[in-house]
Amino acid sequence: MTTHTFENLHGTGVLRCAPDGPPLDGERAALDLIGETYGQEVDLVAVPVERLPDDFFRLRSGVAGAVVQKFVNYRLRLAVIGDISAQIAASDALRDFVRESNRGRHLWFVGDAAELEERLRA
Repeated sequence: MTTHTFENLHGTGVLRCAPDGPPLDGERAALDLIGETYGQEVDLVAVPVERLPDDFFRLRSGVAGAVVQKFVNYRLRLAVIGDISAQIAASDALRDFVRESNRGRHLWFVGDAAELEERLRA
C-alpha cells in the first residue's frame, strides 16, 4: 500500500509521495495525485524520481508537459526528488528544461529531501 506523508516545511504544505506508488505517467495520474491533496493544506507535491517513467524525461513524448500543466492548473507546485544525472547527460533539451524549471516556482528537480528543504527555507 502506498503511503504519503503530509508535512509543513518552512511554511509550505508538502505532500511527500512514497517511492513505491503508481507511476506519474500522464494527466490521469497527475489528477489522481492532485486529488490526494484535497482537504489538506498542500502547496507542493514531492515525487521521488522512481515514480517517473522514462517517457517523462523524453520531452518529445509530452508526458512531462502534461503532468506539469495539470499541477499548474490546480495551483500546486511539483518537486521531483532524486538523481537524474544520467537522463540529463543524455539530453541537452532535458538539461535546459531542468535548469529553467529550477529557476521558477512551479517545478523543481532536487537531488534529495535535504535540497528540497533548503530551497523551501530560502
